Amino acid sequence: MTSVSVRDLTLKFGALEVLKSLSIDIDEGEFLVLLGPSGCGKSTLLNCIAGLLDVSDGQIIISGRNVTWEEPSNRGIGMVFQSYALYPQMTVEGNLGFGLKNARMPKDEIVSRITRAAEVLQIEPLLKRKPAQLSGGQRQRVAIGRALVRDVEVFLFDEPLSNLDAKLRAELRVEIKRLHQKLQNTMIYVTHDQIEALTLADRIAVMRAGTIQQLGNPHEIYNRPVNLYVAGFMGSPGMNFIPGDIDAGASPVFRFAGQTIDLASYPFSGPAKPGPGIFGIRPEHIVTGDAASSERYSAEVEVDVVEPMGADTLVWGVLDGCEFRFRVDGQSEYRSGDKVRVGFDPARASIFDASTELRL
Repeated sequence: MTSVSVRDLTLKFGALEVLKSLSIDIDEGEFLVLLGPSGCGKSTLLNCIAGLLDVSDGQIIISGRNVTWEEPSNRGIGMVFQSYALYPQMTVEGNLGFGLKNARMPKDEIVSRITRAAEVLQIEPLLKRKPAQLSGGQRQRVAIGRALVRDVEVFLFDEPLSNLDAKLRAELRVEIKRLHQKLQNTMIYVTHDQIEALTLADRIAVMRAGTIQQLGNPHEIYNRPVNLYVAGFMGSPGMNFIPGDIDAGASPVFRFAGQTIDLASYPFSGPAKPGPGIFGIRPEHIVTGDAASSERYSAEVEVDVVEPMGADTLVWGVLDGCEFRFRVDGQSEYRSGDKVRVGFDPARASIFDASTELRL
């Protein structure tokens, strides 16, 4: 059953079209992540769903009801913002119950909802504290709790972890995932952080310039990007891109700088098209040393820069004039100037048409 449906949504600020006839259906209980760089329209879309922005055209359906022109308070949503926006003079308990008191909810029901939310978020010991006495992570839990007490079907998160340090972000990411598994509510989550998207989402909508470039589960988005933009945006470090030409003969190959990559194992979406193309392979899909020689393609790379990252090491090298990155075990000891044999299976690659930038 569809929980939230956005139909041909358009938003304009004067002559500037921010969202462009955008449509998306979000299933009941689904965790959908809107992912993209700053300015792509992801927070704008969330604010339209929340009712904080009036749309220029299109419809927003929540739980089967057209709420396009409804006030935010009447849409059956709970929203968590990037900033905590807690009342500093109130205790945690007061912050959680403030909206319920304004709605003139019975006192017993308010207490029950606060108790339940505090238990779910594990903030019971903090109820008598004020925001100034809380850490950043605790404040964000309270902000989530303020949405949770409303007992709504749809939760909207607008980059809730971006103000936290890396360790705290990782911890709260797990808490949000646990929260979704426990509540099974529909959640729409905005972020520019691909790690958050990959770890949290049932599906990811990758956005660019007010449009959705690709909508799919994390595995599809990461391993089968539909175009060059999605391929380049997903992954840290990004995918290696090698410009060259596709020879679509009886046995298709990719040629660049005197090198030839056999494409017999590559899963083309249709007949191989001859002409300029871009070959993409992720750093983690590359093997080195003796294992490289047994792969379908192998070549020698000269090491340029080595970045130890603890569990693994990222190596920046040069492959026939093309920048080329690959991951190795953290115990590997490479140095600038070393020659390393690398190899990979083209079946794990992504090939794009140079003119349309679409996946082939």
